[in-house]
Amino acid sequence: MRTSAKSVTVLSRSLLAILAAMLLAFATLMFASPAHAHDELTGSEPAADATLDVLPSEVRLTFSDAISQEEGASEIEVTDASGISLVAADPAVTDNVLIQPIEGEAIGEVTVLWKVVSSDGHPISGEYAFTVTAPIPTETAEPEPTATEEPIVEPTAATTAEPSATATAEAADADDASGTVWPWIVGGIVVLGLVGAVIYLLVSRSRQKKSLADSDPTTKR
Repeated sequence: MRTSAKSVTVLSRSLLAILAAMLLAFATLMFASPAHAHDELTGSEPAADATLDVLPSEVRLTFSDAISQEEGASEIEVTDASGISLVAADPAVTDNVLIQPIEGEAIGEVTVLWKVVSSDGHPISGEYAFTVTAPIPTETAEPEPTATEEPIVEPTAATTAEPSATATAEAADADDASGTVWPWIVGGIVVLGLVGAVIYLLVSRSRQKKSLADSDPTTKR
């Protein structure tokens, strides 16, 4: 009976020791995991698998905690579908945000490779891609033909000189004067004609009388 009780006591102590060890290991894992957890990427612009019409001016990565700002601690590569680098300048780090300026005219898949040093001092890395498509050309309305303005021809003295008011008035006065003089001229001619006719008749009659007198014998005696 004493042997059985002693065996039970030893077994109980062993089970308690195993249970205590398990609890200690579990507690160690519970408190150690958060302390040694690495930072992680929580967002990106452009987002992974996004489709854009044009290449953006920068790539922006956001992490769960502040990342190292030491020179060379952060590295990022942005390449187009043919592997040509689109990086325009060195990356900039502000707290938990990494900004990489880019430039170019990439069409197709753009790959982003990044590596940073997290807040616990361990390097972390990753990659993702987005797509740039050629923008669909918009139909542009053809400009309506505008009415062509005919050239304005400046009037010249040789082709478009119109009679001035003075010249018109002088011409009118000349017409009036000629209209007034002509009746007098015609009348004078008629009077001269009549006077000539009367003189002619008188002369003719005088000659006739003289001829008759010369031919009358009675007059000769």
